[in-house]
Amino acid sequence: MTGAERGFLLLCCHLGDPQRRPLTVSQFRRLSRRVRSAEKAADDRELEISDLTALGYGKGEAARILDLFDGEALLDRYLKKAKNTGCTPLTPLSPGYPRRLWEALGDDAPACLWAKGDLTLLEQEGIALVGSRDLLPENEAFSRAVGREAARQGFVLISGNARGADRTAQNSALASGGSVISFLADRLTDHTPPPNALYLSEEGFDLEFSAPRALSRNRCIHALGTAAIAAQCSLRTGGTWDGSVKNLRFGWSPLYVFADGSESCAVLSQMGAGVIGFDDLNNLHALPQMPQLTL
Repeated sequence: MTGAERGFLLLCCHLGDPQRRPLTVSQFRRLSRRVRSAEKAADDRELEISDLTALGYGKGEAARILDLFDGEALLDRYLKKAKNTGCTPLTPLSPGYPRRLWEALGDDAPACLWAKGDLTLLEQEGIALVGSRDLLPENEAFSRAVGREAARQGFVLISGNARGADRTAQNSALASGGSVISFLADRLTDHTPPPNALYLSEEGFDLEFSAPRALSRNRCIHALGTAAIAAQCSLRTGGTWDGSVKNLRFGWSPLYVFADGSESCAVLSQMGAGVIGFDDLNNLHALPQMPQLTL
């Protein structure tokens, strides 16, 4: 791990301490710009509050930044724990960090992804699958078909490991000889990815499940794929709806929804999502170029 990556982790991650107040990616970039624009100190001394106030920070914010830099021992312990549990950190400064997330999400990209499994999958093209936990029979069959076709056509299936659409598609992809990237909303240390799979968790590898974490990871699922497919969605409620609407608003990736005749499908179509059926899965490579026609 480079010194720059360590510095990023020190400044932008909780490192297992909920009392830490790390910088956001946007705040980190602002600090970097200010440091680059300032004259370089002639002596090799430790950073002081006066250095940061000279960059335009108030004393309180300057003290916060210095406190974050003072976490070397905490960082070493956290990295050791990560290594012992098979978890690898990827920051935006790391060579393996997925560029699609950085390009699609910008300052809203995860400050750190903790990874467990096959890191080479991040280099491959993927299709994202989202959907409800309680599936209707036809929607379950569609989720299974997405996983199977992703495997057959050489795509990594990207999802969230939740009950319902996520696991149906993931299991289908793996059973068909494909591969899976899964963004978790619970403790990464509680999972052992099967072969041909990569599990990812943002912010920390040892964080418990929470509803905000589950909602937050949806942007990563949508953004990492060449296209995103919603197998089933409740109308104006739930994580699938929230993530799909935000994708349409911010343009993370082309979004398609299964033509199941539901009101939610019609509304998402009116908002700009494409509507697809089983036959459209025969050529997933064409999805990003398909016109997103409304019903």
